[in-house]
Amino acid sequence: MESFSLILAIVVVTALAFDFTNGFHDTANAMATTISTGALKPKVAVAMSAVLNLVGAFLSVEVANTISKGLVDETGIRPEVIFAALVGAILWNLLTWLVGLPSSSSHALMGGLIGAAVASAGIGAVHGDVLVTKVLLPAVAAPIVAGVAAMLASRLTYSLGRKADGKAAEKGYRAGQIASAGLVSLAHGTNDAQKTMGIITLALIAGGALAPGSNPPVWVILSAGMAIALGTYLGGWRIIRTMGKGLTDLQPQQGFAAQTSAATVILASSHLGFSLSTTHSVSGAVMGAGLGRKGGVVRWSTATRMFVAWGLTLPAAALVAALAEWICGFGDWGTALVAVFLLASSFAIWRISRREVVDHTNVNGGGEPEPEPAGVVTTAIAAVTPPPAGVSEELTATVAAPAAVADTKTPSAATTV
Repeated sequence: MESFSLILAIVVVTALAFDFTNGFHDTANAMATTISTGALKPKVAVAMSAVLNLVGAFLSVEVANTISKGLVDETGIRPEVIFAALVGAILWNLLTWLVGLPSSSSHALMGGLIGAAVASAGIGAVHGDVLVTKVLLPAVAAPIVAGVAAMLASRLTYSLGRKADGKAAEKGYRAGQIASAGLVSLAHGTNDAQKTMGIITLALIAGGALAPGSNPPVWVILSAGMAIALGTYLGGWRIIRTMGKGLTDLQPQQGFAAQTSAATVILASSHLGFSLSTTHSVSGAVMGAGLGRKGGVVRWSTATRMFVAWGLTLPAAALVAALAEWICGFGDWGTALVAVFLLASSFAIWRISRREVVDHTNVNGGGEPEPEPAGVVTTAIAAVTPPPAGVSEELTATVAAPAAVADTKTPSAATTV
């Protein structure tokens, strides 16, 4: 077994930096709905999520093995290739965080790894069957399954709680939402922290520090868990605002249904070794829960921007990573140039973010999206779903009042003639 080289040490540090960005980028997945409904204070929510992310990192290594052993041919991969892959993933994470879009850190990493591997060893370095079955198909299925489950669960919770005392039921759902948020955080640790474990393990194999086919060492599991936990604690407040308020307005019942549905999908995928995006799962569940309440509205303009970001994640990260790998191919000075570019770009993005600070003090206030006209989907669902009891009478009275006033002030047709 060879000793650690400088490039291998750089790759490990960069991988942990990616894991850190994954933590604050994806905090919204676990805690956005809990914060937006007021079930937990923002700082308490992210602290709880950080601890459970760390715990979840030790529960399984199936996803890590998918990345380190299955996605690309590990025998033809150099540490510089993995470094280039991480550059593409980190920059995409930072850019989407800056604009508050909940894109997939997982797919950014997958795209970066694919782009760098193809640039280095050709298309044959990527195992297409693994890419399709364990990355692409889950990416499409996850938001749909989680969304449908959350919509049905929301309708069921409202139906079962129809005769319950309003305040008592809301208090109970808030408690359930805290528990389900913890479950999502645990699931996030079992899935997303493993991706960094897998990428570090792949780098160690490529650098000769581990034998091919090895599982992640304990120090890799611990460091990856701590990096994602630290990033989670700092909180990606911009994306939390989008997930909690930008997609739809959630009540505690909906938040509970959304988080429970998403956690179930994520934990099932971790058990099967699918490199699933928690962002896709939770976003789909939030939209499903929004449609599950009578009169609920999903802001499709925000959702459309999010879908576009999802579609661009793999190719964008792959393109940046391929370019970084090409530059690294010129030798040590090329790798140094890529490293300087990554640091400078990260600092520039951070400086731009300071122009409009979003943190735990204003994550639920300000920046509220303007009401938008109901879209086709929302209109169709509203047409077949009656409003909650009491709303229809209030609406009728509101509409009838101006009409009555108009009748007293407007001359009749006969009088006018």
